[in-house]
Amino acid sequence: MKLEYTKYGDYYLPNIVMPEESKETKGKDIGKYGRLRLNFLKEHKRVLYQDLLLNNKLHEHLVKTNGEAQAKVNALINELAKEENVDEKLKAKNLLEWVQKMNNIKNRAEEIVCNEIIYV
Repeated sequence: MKLEYTKYGDYYLPNIVMPEESKETKGKDIGKYGRLRLNFLKEHKRVLYQDLLLNNKLHEHLVKTNGEAQAKVNALINELAKEENVDEKLKAKNLLEWVQKMNNIKNRAEEIVCNEIIYV
């Protein structure tokens, strides 16, 4: 691979162009789980973070991770709510109890997803 240079004043600077982002992830937000993954990579997986960053794959990785995590959280919430009989009947009967149980289920689902997808 041959690099070409352009002279600016007394200096020669390389003509480097960043590759385009994939069309699937271009302009998409990385979301809550993508930000969690980004912080984890920066603090605990520095080599992987640098590799993704240098190969222009970091944003794509974060968007994909956010999508997977969100889908898994939603599936787990539905599954756990069904197992524990937290449904619309309970919501109509006792709203406060329904909110408490749904918050508990959501927190457990997010903890499971973080341990399986985000912090790996």
